[in-house]
Amino acid sequence: MITRLVGGECIDGVSKSEVRDLYLVQDTIFSVSKDARSDAEYNLSNHIVVAGGIDLHTHIGGGKVNIARLLLPEMVRHGRSQSERTESERTEKEWKKIAPLSSPVPGTWETGRRYLEMGYTACFEPAVLPANARHAHAEMADTPWLDTGGFLLLGNDRLLLEWISKGVPQSQINDYVAWMIRAHQCCAVKVVNAGGIDAFKFNQRHLDVDEKHWYFSITPRQILQSLSHAVESLCLAHPLHVHCSNLGVAGNIASTMATIDAVEGRRLHLTHAQFHCYGTEGPHGYCSAAKVLADRVNAESNLSIDVGQMQFGQTVTLSGDTMHQFANRKLARPRKSIFQDLECQAGCGVLPFKYRQDQYVHSLLWAIGLELFLRIEDPLRVFLTTDHPNGAPFTAYPHLIHLLMSYDFRMSIFERLHADVQRTSSLASLKREYSLDEIIKMTRLGPARALGLSNRGSLSDGGLADVVVYERCQNPEHMFARPKMVFRRGNLVYRDGEFLATASKSTIVANVEIDSTMDVTLKKVWPMQYGYSSDLIRIHQDELLSEQRNIEFTSR
Repeated sequence: MITRLVGGECIDGVSKSEVRDLYLVQDTIFSVSKDARSDAEYNLSNHIVVAGGIDLHTHIGGGKVNIARLLLPEMVRHGRSQSERTESERTEKEWKKIAPLSSPVPGTWETGRRYLEMGYTACFEPAVLPANARHAHAEMADTPWLDTGGFLLLGNDRLLLEWISKGVPQSQINDYVAWMIRAHQCCAVKVVNAGGIDAFKFNQRHLDVDEKHWYFSITPRQILQSLSHAVESLCLAHPLHVHCSNLGVAGNIASTMATIDAVEGRRLHLTHAQFHCYGTEGPHGYCSAAKVLADRVNAESNLSIDVGQMQFGQTVTLSGDTMHQFANRKLARPRKSIFQDLECQAGCGVLPFKYRQDQYVHSLLWAIGLELFLRIEDPLRVFLTTDHPNGAPFTAYPHLIHLLMSYDFRMSIFERLHADVQRTSSLASLKREYSLDEIIKMTRLGPARALGLSNRGSLSDGGLADVVVYERCQNPEHMFARPKMVFRRGNLVYRDGEFLATASKSTIVANVEIDSTMDVTLKKVWPMQYGYSSDLIRIHQDELLSEQRNIEFTSR
């Protein structure tokens, strides 16, 4: 099958944007076809052609995601959603924007549909708990059209903490991380509030970077050092993916800087960074420290972040950071919450939340996230996320792109914020407007490089034929809300709002070698620590394979 895309403006952040033809030969992109014929041809004048979008941090599968789905049954919209109505029932105006989600945390089928109809083709669950990794993979497999991968949650698992406290050799930590990554078929390592989730179980309500865990007498700094060293030693494509200490706490910029120091120059990715750059000045003891973090990222090439941008409205927050979710339980709207301890490996807290423009801290969060986007110079090291659903559902992305590309649009919302935020925030002075090329880099090329997906994120010859076509529009929110066409592996799966076909999927995993002695060690110590055999948690690759699903390996 050869498809020719004629006369579209190809934008990928690698080559200079230009109007040219593109050939999709089977599942591969080429600038020139070796065969003169084409089986299908599309005239794309006044359209842009880009690679499929990649979301490297979105909660789409696993235990706490299901808890969130169950927590708010009253928020589920009943009846046929807008996306399920037939084409004849739609108006031209409705096609211009994404329909409302059925709930803040939709099910797997709707998640896949909604991502595809924005032009995304790969998404990554950033907190796969070892105890329910098999279920997380099952949910990601059930999310149609999207290639998926998981980041394994370490840094609060009791065995690791015990070994670090005993001072075992770093090589033993490296072998343990490799075994865990391979056993749970993940592609990266995630740390949430290093040591803090476990410390909460010993009634600690605070754990700073250099504060000792009450029971193990180790600090988050030691945990971060050990895990970042392991990630580098194993040559994992993605850096250590870190949710810092002191989530949402005034003055937490200090612990964020200490977290960066802890990895001693090794690669580090700070996730949902807007929740971790607060100062203590200002009229309410909260202020933006976005400039401090942005300056650090700009100065040190080993750092990258995703923002976790907040948007106003109702959502539900879910996090493995039980310590700080528990601290925020009285802020839940509506007033309900769920907390869990999970197999001595981690925990979670789930709270519904409503962000309001007239609330000082909420307005400040909105401004801080945009500050980070606008102050960080390299769009290949800052990524578009809302930490779905914590800051907002992922369907807010087209709106967020509009905010980044238009100063006037940003200011139209800024002028409605809490008066003290308008008076003290530096956002109004930041007149940068993202270019289309920068948006494409941030949502395609940057995530692909950060995850070691060498065949994705661009339109280079030999790349995977995940290609998206958008019709040019002066309003970027309208343009990015609904593409004209989406190709998956060279097959047209979506056109003009109609889903034409399903697509084969890949599970992205890290290709790491396991030391056989670690397998022997864990068979002895795992049952003593957790009460069941380590053989039970190992996910074999044939469990991930099917007629429509295969495995791809990341590479650094």
